[in-house]
Amino acid sequence: MPEVRDAFAVLQATYNDSCGTPGNCQYFLNRLLTNFDDLGNSMKVSPKGTAHFRQPLAWIRHMQNALGGDFTFDNLHKHQSLLVTTRDKINTWMQSYPDDYR
Repeated sequence: MPEVRDAFAVLQATYNDSCGTPGNCQYFLNRLLTNFDDLGNSMKVSPKGTAHFRQPLAWIRHMQNALGGDFTFDNLHKHQSLLVTTRDKINTWMQSYPDDYR
């Protein structure tokens, strides 16, 4: 299991990616989904405890609930804005806790 900082670094790398590149959208959205799973799992086992990561874990849970277990490209594309917004909110939150990502 990656450390929170390592999982977050992988998520941050998605800022150079988007659905705007032809043929890249499915890869990008699946990458976000995988990165959220990895980051959430890292936060859950972090020595800081889930209470410390309450807000980002809630955003990930909300996004997962909205997807309803349907991870097809059509559904991910339908929820593209939510996926990107979740990433951006987590990024902003993490920037407020530099000891979690450095």
